[in-house]
Amino acid sequence: MEEEVDLGTNGTPKRPTARRDSGFSMLEMVLSLIVVMILAAIALPDFNRAYRVYQLNSSAARLAGLLKLTRFEGIRRNKQVAFQVQQTGTDWLAWSDPDNDGIADITETQDPILAPITLLPAGAPPSPDAITAAVGVGGPALNTVSGANATITFDQRGAVAFGAQPLSIYVLYLGNAAFPDYGYRAVVLLPSGATQVWSAPAGGPWNRIG
Repeated sequence: MEEEVDLGTNGTPKRPTARRDSGFSMLEMVLSLIVVMILAAIALPDFNRAYRVYQLNSSAARLAGLLKLTRFEGIRRNKQVAFQVQQTGTDWLAWSDPDNDGIADITETQDPILAPITLLPAGAPPSPDAITAAVGVGGPALNTVSGANATITFDQRGAVAFGAQPLSIYVLYLGNAAFPDYGYRAVVLLPSGATQVWSAPAGGPWNRIG
């Protein structure tokens, strides 16, 4: 059986044409990879900062929520209930302590504050003048309770129980002094038991956000 030959218009056999396989060439893949790496290098710092700011906002919101929960527990149980903050290595642990034993039991609501977000002592964040002006100049002084182990007690009415200590406004600062571009947050606890959340860039000023 003879093999059929495809003839051209002039009667001569057609040469088989080379068929290009679909897909990218190696050069195209390398160039695409270079473009992706350049775009990632440009976007990564902004993404990292956005993620850290999200962590900071989340930590402040959770800390404020835990203070509100502890206050509610005092009202619900009709007794004094403590809110505890303790340092654990480079991190912090805050929890509602209904049995007032100073130990974070597994049955108690807890909130870890993990690096790089940390609780800061007084003087590390921007000047708190804006907070002082907002809560009332001449009223109770601001008392920074972050940066060290602390206990805040709520009474059965939901107000802060000061005992023999003078009336004050408790402030817990969050941020990281090594990364000031993340900004700072402050959780402010009024003597009545009401909670506020404030925000500030590295150079201030403070603005209330919650």
